[in-house]
Amino acid sequence: MGAAVRPWWRPASWRTPAAVVLLVAMPALAVLGWGLRGPRVLDGFDDRASVADERITQLLAGEHLVPPPPLPPEVFATAEVEIERPMLALADRRWEQMDQDFVQRLLWVFRIMKEEHGYEMALLEGWRSPERQNQLAAKGAHVTQATAGQSYHQWGLAADCAFLRNGRLVISERDPWAMEGYRRYGEVAERVGLTWGGRWQMLDLGHVEWRKPGIREAMRAARGR
Repeated sequence: MGAAVRPWWRPASWRTPAAVVLLVAMPALAVLGWGLRGPRVLDGFDDRASVADERITQLLAGEHLVPPPPLPPEVFATAEVEIERPMLALADRRWEQMDQDFVQRLLWVFRIMKEEHGYEMALLEGWRSPERQNQLAAKGAHVTQATAGQSYHQWGLAADCAFLRNGRLVISERDPWAMEGYRRYGEVAERVGLTWGGRWQMLDLGHVEWRKPGIREAMRAARGR
């Protein structure tokens, strides 16, 4: 029999014995890290940016993906969701409000997660107004320490995402299925050139952002006002 063909977004390095041990241990380590996390701070003020896989770059220049239909508002308004994400029912989930180059990268993440890993993704929040950013910051450091102008959300270059299972949002990292999903989500996001909040000192597993060339100057100017 011929050798099986590995999808290009699954790096061969995961097949080594050491990598297998790491892969098995990673969900438990992530749970520990999340449980010990402090406030969600904006780690994204350094200038480093993820580099997209060359094959993803080719895909981005080709097929134009279309956002999924919006989910019913009640999906985001349950008591469980409110505990995990305060004020989520009021979040903006309009794809057209975000930077469209960022949208295409995020939609490729959604497609790969569904077709290759079996996870249906849900957009929790995309663009965020300065007023809402300040409202969230006022709730305390456990929600965010970023005020208006200090988050990629204000520039349409960030999104918070989670998973759908049987029509319900699954956000909590205490769910092993969700933790495995976040690991795969972060891996795929980085391969399309996005920065994943799961790499930060203060973990934000559902967060991805695109450090679009040239946006740093605008953000610094906003912070200096």
